Amino acid sequence: MKFSYLIASLLVFGMSTLSNAQNTDGVKTTFQTSREWRPTIDNRTEAVMVYGVGGNPSDRLEKPSFEERVKSWKERGYTVHFMTGIAWGEYQDYFTGKWDGKWHLDEGQVTQKGDTIWHGYMVPYIVPSDNFLNYLKERHIKRVIDAGVKGIFMEEPEFWARAGYSESFKKEWKKYYGFPWQPQDKSPENTYLSNKLKYHLYYNALKEVFTFAKEYGKTRGLDVKCYVPTHSLVNYSQWMIVSPEASLASLPCVDGYIAQVWTGTSREPNYYNGKAQERVFETAYLEYGSMESMTAPTKRKVFFLTDPIEDRSRDWSDYKKNYQATFVAQLLYPNIANYEVMPWPERIYEGLYRTSANSNKKQRIPRFYSTQIQVMINALNKMPLSRNKVTGSRGISVLMSNSLMFQRFPSHKGYNDPQLSNFYGLALPLLKRGVPVKTVHMENLKYKESLADTKVLLMSYSNMKPLEPKAHQYIAEWVKKGGVLIFSGTDKDPFQTVREWWNTQGNKYETPSAHLFEQMRLSKSPQEGEYQYGKGTVYIVHTDPKAYVLKEGGDHNFIELVSRMYERKAKAGKLTLKNNFYLQRGAYDLIAVMKESVSETQYKVKGCLIDLFDPKLPVYDSIQINPGEQALLLNVERIKNKKKAQVLASASKEYNEQRGENYYKYVAKSPAETTNISRVLLPVCPRSVKINGKETFRPQNWNAQSRTYLIEFENSPQGVSIQFHW
Repeated sequence: MKFSYLIASLLVFGMSTLSNAQNTDGVKTTFQTSREWRPTIDNRTEAVMVYGVGGNPSDRLEKPSFEERVKSWKERGYTVHFMTGIAWGEYQDYFTGKWDGKWHLDEGQVTQKGDTIWHGYMVPYIVPSDNFLNYLKERHIKRVIDAGVKGIFMEEPEFWARAGYSESFKKEWKKYYGFPWQPQDKSPENTYLSNKLKYHLYYNALKEVFTFAKEYGKTRGLDVKCYVPTHSLVNYSQWMIVSPEASLASLPCVDGYIAQVWTGTSREPNYYNGKAQERVFETAYLEYGSMESMTAPTKRKVFFLTDPIEDRSRDWSDYKKNYQATFVAQLLYPNIANYEVMPWPERIYEGLYRTSANSNKKQRIPRFYSTQIQVMINALNKMPLSRNKVTGSRGISVLMSNSLMFQRFPSHKGYNDPQLSNFYGLALPLLKRGVPVKTVHMENLKYKESLADTKVLLMSYSNMKPLEPKAHQYIAEWVKKGGVLIFSGTDKDPFQTVREWWNTQGNKYETPSAHLFEQMRLSKSPQEGEYQYGKGTVYIVHTDPKAYVLKEGGDHNFIELVSRMYERKAKAGKLTLKNNFYLQRGAYDLIAVMKESVSETQYKVKGCLIDLFDPKLPVYDSIQINPGEQALLLNVERIKNKKKAQVLASASKEYNEQRGENYYKYVAKSPAETTNISRVLLPVCPRSVKINGKETFRPQNWNAQSRTYLIEFENSPQGVSIQFHW
């Protein structure tokens, strides 16, 4: 089911190339729940992902069967999809032998101390054996497809870096490498090989399960779509988890992803200007960016996730502040317009959390916050794709690879990368100065689109390694045609000499960069400085990028270098430094102002503005956003067809709209036990406003500046009748 406003926006903006990748299944908004339909969690997205044949491992409540849960949502008009974990789930019947008569608890991920890593009761993180994959296909995938579900989301293919000591893993090692298992703590090479195998195991697991799902779906007359909900490469690398990430985007059986980015991932501290602390907006921006760059060249669909709370127990004020930061970060990518609006509405709307940071008192979600959340969700329902760009100097990218996850744990002598500082060292100095730096995945370099918009490419092999030599050919060709490459690194870390393609099969390069430099006709170990190759430029800096962020003022020379290369060699214009980002998406204004930047100035927006982060939906003629804050505004001046009566912002979704010469009617639906607020654009001030047939008109609710009328009432998933007459 496609929304008319989405179709209209695509026609207006001519977004055919974007829409092909982003609307393959006609679903724009979705959420996940392990529960059957309930009035308190009916948030009126287009689709719902019913979680688990047996539910969610952390949810110990009794619940109806999977088929009954699916039916309950379908009856309310939802497109129903299925989600479960590929690395964990309600799979006790497999582990305890009920499926095939054999216990399989030995297939869990095990640490050096011999401890199994658990996700829940009798639910270990799994080493995905062939037998386990057969179990998933037979017991779960078949049942889901038999229930008529056409969308399958296998989430979080996760292998902990600290794991790799189980008998099951040792067997997989021998099968993959052809020689006996080696403990990863004994050498950097063992660490690298261990994590590379973990990456391969889940790559193969998803390929197997999804290929089966599509083939079995065809036997039932269904075109099954398969998606991978996954954390970003940035987060998995920082949290020391291994996952296949970008490589999956080239598999024919993978239709897309959910970018699992939320406060919990984005508040992980990082270093900048010598200080380690939370930088939620900046980290979220880079996380969403890594998911966008992972999928855009391969034309895979991606949903961006935000969460109004998070897994860890905090207070409602903390949740609200960081939800706003991640929410704006996701919207600053205007070529993505599909969203998972929340996970687990049952815990958001019905859970108990602290009333303040200094109190142990807990309560359910405050009404003002649930109202705000619903306003934001309905903004996502209407959020258009856009060809507009975020303000700032564009064309600077940081190169990433899946191998970022391979060097994180355990630590070895001669290698230290606190909080992924070798990555953040290339990205944060620019992002903090208002440069919308992008990321590029090395695994996608074979697609020309990967570097199409990049003028200056920043890279290092201090924290990652190339998985195949072709990547260097693509980089060299890009430089030869005029690209500017800044390579920053000492190449002295102990992972430079791991058993890989650059030093095996007849290759004898001491470092992977030696092979890269040779492709550009440089010496294998060039001196620091500037070199020409074809029409392009290579600048080599013998400094590991972490030095740019671990010390106060450590990025000064780096910024000067990037500025010089950007302006003089890439000829991309002046590198503009500022403390903010601004983007227009249709009628929406998105603003983020950063601390620790080039100034502490506020950002001012003018116009007829509705503040969507304020649950009262006030109207302003100007708003100032302070450093450390973000804003989501609706600019009434950019509304198309202002003479048309329409809901501009609301904590409910409109159904059955009817318009006449002097009236506007619709039905508003939203979760029970939440309060609605709506700003409705009308040709003139109404003379009558009826809510469920009751006259409620109040002259003071009319705002002449915006020509909007403000209404409030208690929400209902069954619907509230709204009527305006003028």
